[in-house]
This record gives sequence, structure tokens and C-alpha cells, in this order.
Amino acid sequence: MTSRLHDVLTGKEDNYILPFFWQHGEEESVLREEITRIHESGIGAVCVEARPHPDYLGPKWWADMDVIMEEARARGMRVWILDDDHFPTGHAAGRLKDAPKELRRLYLTESHLDVIGPRTHSSFLVSPMPFVPGYGGGGKLVAVIAVKRDSVTGELTDETVDVSKELDNGRLYWDIPKGHWRIFSIIETEHGGDPEKRDYVNYLVADSVRVLIDTVYEAFYDRYRDDFGKTLAGFFSDEPGFYNDKDTFDFNSGLGKLYVALPWSEEMHTLMERDLGSEYLQYLPLLWHQGQDNMSKLRYAYMNLVSKLYAENFTNQLGNWCRERGVEYIGHVLEDNNVHARLGSGAGHFFRALGGQDMSGVDVVLWQLKPGYDETPAKGIFGELDSEFYNYGMAKMAVSLAHIDPKKKGRTMAEVFGAYGWSEGLKLMKWLTDHMLVRGVNYFVPHAFSPKDYPDRDCPPHLYARGKNPQFRYYKHLNAYTNRMSHLLSGGTHVATAAVLYHAEAEWSGEAMLFQKPMKELMRNQIDCDVLPCDTIVDGTAIRNGKLIQQDESYDCLIVPYSEALPVNVLSRLLEMAEQELPIFFVDGLPVRSSEGEAVEAIARLTASEQIETVPLESLANRLMQSRFYDIQVRDSQPYLRCYHTKHSDMDVFMFFNEHPYREIDTEVVLPATGMVLLYDAYDNKLRQSGSFTEENGSVLKLKLLPFETVVVITANEIAGIDAGIDVHEPTASNKSVMSIDGPWAVSTATSEQYPGFTPWREIDQLDDLSRSELLPSFSGTFKYERGLLWSPRPGKRLLIDIGEAFETAEVFVNGASAGVRISAPYQFDITELVNNGNNSLAIEVTNTLVKETPDYFSRLASLEPSGLLGPVRLIEA
Repeated sequence: MTSRLHDVLTGKEDNYILPFFWQHGEEESVLREEITRIHESGIGAVCVEARPHPDYLGPKWWADMDVIMEEARARGMRVWILDDDHFPTGHAAGRLKDAPKELRRLYLTESHLDVIGPRTHSSFLVSPMPFVPGYGGGGKLVAVIAVKRDSVTGELTDETVDVSKELDNGRLYWDIPKGHWRIFSIIETEHGGDPEKRDYVNYLVADSVRVLIDTVYEAFYDRYRDDFGKTLAGFFSDEPGFYNDKDTFDFNSGLGKLYVALPWSEEMHTLMERDLGSEYLQYLPLLWHQGQDNMSKLRYAYMNLVSKLYAENFTNQLGNWCRERGVEYIGHVLEDNNVHARLGSGAGHFFRALGGQDMSGVDVVLWQLKPGYDETPAKGIFGELDSEFYNYGMAKMAVSLAHIDPKKKGRTMAEVFGAYGWSEGLKLMKWLTDHMLVRGVNYFVPHAFSPKDYPDRDCPPHLYARGKNPQFRYYKHLNAYTNRMSHLLSGGTHVATAAVLYHAEAEWSGEAMLFQKPMKELMRNQIDCDVLPCDTIVDGTAIRNGKLIQQDESYDCLIVPYSEALPVNVLSRLLEMAEQELPIFFVDGLPVRSSEGEAVEAIARLTASEQIETVPLESLANRLMQSRFYDIQVRDSQPYLRCYHTKHSDMDVFMFFNEHPYREIDTEVVLPATGMVLLYDAYDNKLRQSGSFTEENGSVLKLKLLPFETVVVITANEIAGIDAGIDVHEPTASNKSVMSIDGPWAVSTATSEQYPGFTPWREIDQLDDLSRSELLPSFSGTFKYERGLLWSPRPGKRLLIDIGEAFETAEVFVNGASAGVRISAPYQFDITELVNNGNNSLAIEVTNTLVKETPDYFSRLASLEPSGLLGPVRLIEA
């Protein structure tokens, strides 16, 4: 039997789950209980987070950590450490508050005034005002630059004058030339950005970041060095970023936004002069204001530098420290609403920002993903959400980094479930998990286990909630599913036919199409793809036999989202690729200039190349299909069918997921494989016959998926020793409904703490939503539906019970024995071995979420689901 398939069928899969375990200074007994519950739910690791802890790095903190480490050692669990006293990473436990000036954050700001000339004997107050808390001011004057403006539009022209030499004692004495002019004071200051991040490290300065290492990382190494690389797995950075905008959640924050302080360091002067020449100071106003020819090259140069400094001095420094001591470094930055390529709460360039980590990473919280909202914008906590980015960009961006960076070993982590509110139950959690799995994510950080007394209002849901969460006893089923799926999808080679260019550089230097636009067109047509940054295209790829090769990945073509400008080296590399016969598709047009502002011969030569094609966005998927640049074929249009293919040495694994909340999928797919084709149910951990047949060079498979349903297809030439593990029954398409089961039902209830002790409620004839106002609108827990069942089994037939709609976790008992647990559709249970000839007892337990009992702020973004069993309930004979 194939190794990874054998692992999951025999319960030997690895652990891929490391939930946040929040610390607030609870009693030792509470911590021990919580970690016991985490381990009992099938989880083999935790990520410890101060949320916050009252004595971080003090005696109580280390006493609590000792308890956690002791429990982890005894249970064979691993421990990750969130690397600061609170998120986002960078506070260094407050050590920067009184640090020397060279270690503190530094910004570049501007102030300006408008004047008109000609006028002689003019003078101006241009020195910074004294700093006043809440009002700003302060800092060092770097330069005073006068820029001529268009007299009609007010736009800055390329006519600039450095008038710094005309300064005297804080005043500028300058004879104004003819025209409208704007005089800029360029100021370095430590005042600016998000005021809550005032005492954070300067991510651009290595010595500043070293304060975080010396304060937090070294403290853990001093205490637990013998556990490093064993029980202590590594460190997790949570949402570090520049935070240079007072409006932290303005995800459009970046260059061109007025009155925003920009990340800076003393080294930037030298680097800007190197890249732009000695006159770079004259162009600095264009970081905030619209201008002409020099604007794009200045902004490109600035963003290119700060994103590289962030990577070198923050991520790489932390990652190298960890690897030198035998542990790993993981985490994520903010990606929200495209901020991954911007300033503000972003880090400027996703791939650079996470380059030093040992896993790629993202988070999905705050209803950023919502079933059915894959393109229509949806309301979020901090404004309107770019649904296309969250569905077609975010996870694929992260997974692509794991594919192209060898040290990540194909591993992508997703922080999931947080701040969805108590309305989120296991059904939505499984949807979120499948959404990530089918895009290649294979490690999960559930958010969160909080040992605070219920209800902890900090970003629920909480998975155990001190025993109050009624679905917790079923959480182990989701975890077992997640570990099996992650194990099957890990360790192989991802199969994709297209690569899409990640072009943050284009966004910095001109008009650019967001990369998720072409990703959406491909994914809705089951054409899988990776996202490759310009850095990788230039230095990390090869062309062999007309294919793009990067690490173990091979792509038939490269797709370039519209970019008004791209860097010179990228344009030159694209031309080389075309000359080596790689098909390249430019979406909606070719670049018209370089990001550096230089004339580039490559643009004209790209236009003339036979390997280059300009394709309208809406025609992109069809164009790739015409060229046979696909892996999986689907017989008809299925925009909500997601797929992922990974190739192992001894088998291929295909995952299919119906992502839509209401629509069923009924189609045929053609797989690029022949030989044995089996279906694997990762939830029940069973293999089944697929009913596939061979056609030309592939296998045709009937695919019928209910909303939220997933299936895994295993193909191999042969799988030794597999026969004993296969369910011989064909898929349920040929099944026959035998009878409906109607009321009356005797209904009783139990809260999480009461379970399994139930309190009788009433008898009902019709199944209905029990959360209606006249019924049990505020009850959170388990509803038990009981009645008798008269049945005469027929030899050789299986008997299934389908309970229809349930909200939302369901367990069926026949004659007191459990037929299993379902956390999402299909709510179907095999009762063949449990039913007796004659009279039987039937009990259906349905458990809702805590939102009925505890309505919360985050759940206000949800469509609250019904409570209980809605049916119809029927028996199916197969």
C-alpha cells in the first residue's frame, strides 16, 4: 500500500494543527485542564500567546510556561511561541520605550506651503514646529525642496529646486521664480504612524530588531535550550508590519496618500542616492504628491528598498537566529484587502516579508472568507472586503511561496476561525479548512483556546470555552479530518499548468491589474496555477522544453496581469523566456515603460515575439484551454468547483470541493491518469470504488457534490494490499429511498455541561427551527429527537439514514449505539449493523452553536442559522 495512504488508513498521519493557547495568568489547574482538552481533541502542538499576560517574562509567566512545557513533554506535544507580549509582533515587550534614538522607529514626513512668483525678498517659516502630543510636529529638517506646479491642474512638474542652502536659522530666504510653486519641508521624525505602535522596533534597522531577539528569543533560549528543536518547535510572528498610517485599517494606505509618515532609516539616504543619484532629495515630495515622469521611478525605488530592508533586517534575522539553534520560525503578515504589497499595516511585499520563515503563512479572520462571496464585495469589521482577493489571491499567494522556497518544504500555515463570533460552528470551520486545503494549505493554527472564564469576549469563538462550547466534544472529528487531508496533500509535488506574475513592483510604479483577477478566471475553470514574484522570475527559474521550471514545479505558460510598468530586469527576463519558447500571456496589454523610467528595448521586442500574446481577461481561461494548458478537464462550467492535484512517487491525489453554500455540483471530470481510481473519504477514513472508466489517455469520473462537500480521488497504477480496505459499494447515485420517518418526535435538551443528561422539552409532530421566538430562541446546546423505528432488514442490503438538514452537528443512535457524527452535509449515516429486525429505538442529537445563548459583536456579520433538525429524515437502502 502507498505510504501516505497507508498512514492515514492506519491512523499514523502526522500532526498539522497548532492552535493558539492564550495566556492571561490563569491558575495552574486551569492550564493543565486546557492542554489536556487540546490533546484529547487530536491535536499534537500548541502556539502559546500572551493575550496579554500580566507578568510577561516575569516569574508568573515562566511558572505558567513551565507547566505548559511539562504537559507537552509528557504528552509528546510540541510548543510554538508567539514572540511578543501582544500582537502584532514588534513591541519587544516594551523595551523600545526608553531605547536610544537610533533604535527607535523613524519616519519621513513632509509639510508644504504654496507660493506664486516672480517675487523677490521672500522668506518662509519651514523648520518643524515643536512636537506637541496629539498634534504632531518635531523632527529634523532634511531638505527644503521647491517644485513648480501646473498652473491649471496643480500637479507637480519635474522642475524642482533644492533650496536647502538658502536656509538661515529655520527660515528660508528665496526669490520665487515665475509661476506657481510648492515649497516642501522634508522632515525625519520619530513621531508618526499608528500611535499604538510608537514603541515598536524599526523593522528597517537590524540593531532595533535585535532588541526583540535579545528580549524575547534569548530569554526562551536561556530557559529551554535543551528543549529547542524537540518539545519547543519554534517562534511565531503575528502580523508585523510598518503601521506607518494612523488609520491602521486603511488598506489602501501607501505612497500617494497625503500627511502619512513613511518608514525610514538613516541608511535610506545612502541607498536612495545609490539608486537615484545625488539629486534624489529633490524628488522626495513625489512620495506623497502626484507628479510627472519622476514620480513612478521614485516610488518604485523607495518601495523596493524598504521591502528589502524589512526582509533582511527583520524576517531573515529572526529566521536565521532560529535555524542556528535548531528551531523554526513561522507566522504571517497582514495581507488584508491587498495591503500585502503596500505600506500602512502591510510590509510592502508579501514574498520578501515571509522569505526568512520556515513556513509560508496567512490568516483568515473577521469574516474575510464568507461562503458564496467569492466576487461580490462583502461587509467586514473594518469596511468592505475585496472578496476576489480573499478567495482567489490570498491562500494561493501563500502556498506558491511554499512551493518555490526550499526551506519551507512545501508547508503553508493558515491561522483560521478567529473573530467569526459564536455563530461559527464546526460546519463553517470545515468549510474554511477545505477552502484552504484545496488551495494547498497544509498546516493550521486554530484561533483559539482561551482558558478565561466564559464568555471571553476577545475574538470568539473559543474552541473549549471552559467546557461551555457544546460542539467541543465533536471538535476531534474535524481535527482528525484535517490531519488526514494535510498528510495526504503534503510531501508531494503540486501540479499546475500556469504561473501568474506577482507584480508588487508594477503596483508601486503605475497602473496595475491585481493579480487575483487572472487567478479567478483560471480557478473558476479548474486551471490550477501558482503565483511567482518578479524576484523569482529573474533569479530563480529556468526554461526547459518550453516550460517554466521552478524547484519541483513545472508550468506550461506564464501570465502577466496588466502592468503599465515593470522593472528593467523583469522585462529583460521575460524577453529571454519568450526567446526560449515559453508562452507568455499579457492580460489586457503590454507594459509601456520600465519602473525605473528608462527606455527599454525589450518592450518593443516583446511586442514582436511570436511567444507573446495579449489576451483580454475574460478570454484568458478559454485561451489556455485551446492550448491544452490544463491538468483536469470538467465537462461543463462549474465555477464553484475547486480542485488541487499533488503527485507522490507512488500515487496521485486529487481533491475536489464544492465551495458554494447552496448549489449542488453534478458533472464529469477527466483525470490525467489511468489504472486504479479510488475515492477516499477523509472524514470517515474509508476508501470506496469510484465507478470511473477509461477514455483515451484519462479516467472519467462522475462527480456529484452537495454544498460544502469534498471528495478525494486516489489514482495509481496499482496499490498493493489495498483491496481489504475498499468499500465495495458503488457511489450512492444508484441508491433507492425506502421510507420517510415522520413525527411525532420526543424532544429533550442538554447544555454542554449537562450532556449527556437531557431534560424533556415537548413532543412535536413536525420538524421546525427550534430557535424561533416562541420555541427556544436562546438555547445553545444539544437537541435530542427520539422515536421508535420498525424495520425488517433485507439480506445483502445496506441501510442508511439521511436526516436532511441539521443545524448543525449531528449524531445518530440506533438502539443506544452511535452510528457516527457528521459536522456538515451530507448528514447520512450507515445503520446496517445497528438495526434489528422489528422494533428499534432511534435518537438523533443535533448541536447548535453558542450564538443563541451569547449573541456577540462578530456574529452580527453572519446569517444566523436555525437550531435543531429540519429534515426530511428518510431511510435509504443500498
